[in-house]
Amino acid sequence: MVLNKWLYLLRYVGKLPAFFFEYYKFKKGAPEWPCRLIDALPMFHERTAVMSFDEHYVYHMGWAARVLREISPEQHIDISSSIVFSAITSAFLSINHYDYRTPMLKLDGLGCGNQDLLNLRFENSSINSLSCMHVIEHVGLGRYGEPINAHGDREAAKELMRVLAPGGHLIIVVPLAERAHVRFNGHRIYDYRRVTELFRGLDIIEFSFLNERKNNTFTRNAEAKDIVGSRYGCGCFLFKMSL
Repeated sequence: MVLNKWLYLLRYVGKLPAFFFEYYKFKKGAPEWPCRLIDALPMFHERTAVMSFDEHYVYHMGWAARVLREISPEQHIDISSSIVFSAITSAFLSINHYDYRTPMLKLDGLGCGNQDLLNLRFENSSINSLSCMHVIEHVGLGRYGEPINAHGDREAAKELMRVLAPGGHLIIVVPLAERAHVRFNGHRIYDYRRVTELFRGLDIIEFSFLNERKNNTFTRNAEAKDIVGSRYGCGCFLFKMSL
């Protein structure tokens, strides 16, 4: 931690004079506060005109929360999506969140456990509301120490469809672009056709898209043609199992 702090200061060495001036100005103005220089936590990287955030994660979680509000299930099951999504959404919807490693999180309305996406411990056709967001693109690439499996995403998709009940909804989010390719061992990037083939047999209720080539514009009820030119967009799919 100490080394990281010094490396950070070296990166922004030109900003140090102004930092010291502001530090002593604050210290003089608030003598009632213990304020040692050794305890300082410089945050030079946050002095920007525009606040930055991870568009993929903010938009897809915001979209998925709105989808759940609209379909209004009695209970929802999430497999390995961001725990932040489950934690926040559990404020208004009962959610069980499962990951390969059980999250040690306790909140009203939220249950946590462990599941292997390639071998889910659920009965066939048993889940009415299910999500797996920004997950299947990683399966089988060894990123998290799992065995290499070139068809890991296909097997994961089959498991999700196996447990989905007739009339049930499945929320899927993946990286999406005009050209499908793999960034080994980080993630796969899909094109529209590959996603629809993975979940063939389900009805597409909604496709929404974050286009990084158009100033990170997020479009609900987008069309496949909206992906043209994208290299790393975010595809948000709401599927439904036929009755």
